[in-house]
Amino acid sequence: FTFITMLLAPLSAFAQHNHAADQPEKLPVEIGQSTFSAIAEIVAMLNNDPQTDWSTVNIDALHRHLIDMDNVMTQSQVLMMSDNEIVTFIVTGKGEVIASIQRIVNAHAIMLSGAAGWSVDVINQADGVTMSVAGEDKDTDMIMGLGFYGLLTVGAHHQPHHMMIARGLDPH
Repeated sequence: FTFITMLLAPLSAFAQHNHAADQPEKLPVEIGQSTFSAIAEIVAMLNNDPQTDWSTVNIDALHRHLIDMDNVMTQSQVLMMSDNEIVTFIVTGKGEVIASIQRIVNAHAIMLSGAAGWSVDVINQADGVTMSVAGEDKDTDMIMGLGFYGLLTVGAHHQPHHMMIARGLDPH
């Protein structure tokens, strides 16, 4: 009994402290799993925007896009090669991951070209894509250092992109 009391005492004190009437309860900022959090944030923004046209909102499309992002980031495999002028990424997967790779990489190639000024070419393959990135000589080390997954993060386009998808627009 004493051992259990010792284990539970800190939890009880914590609970009493957090629920004290003289202190407002602090809540976590992160509201859950990343897909859930991204959707919840956008739904709140749409709900707070009096200009939202709910007849065009498509949260299901955003959900599908976020699944594609998760598939690519967690279930794809990448082989990187360089000839000192062009860095090539062979990105592969299995099952539904293949289509996710093709959708995400083809869409992102346009964004990456614009954000970084690099030449980006994508060729769909049966099991994924081959993406080639060429920049100036000084960019090759950066491209290789970022690797495929780092390149996906280049440019501040994801948030507006996700809002466009949620509003039922085609960001591509």
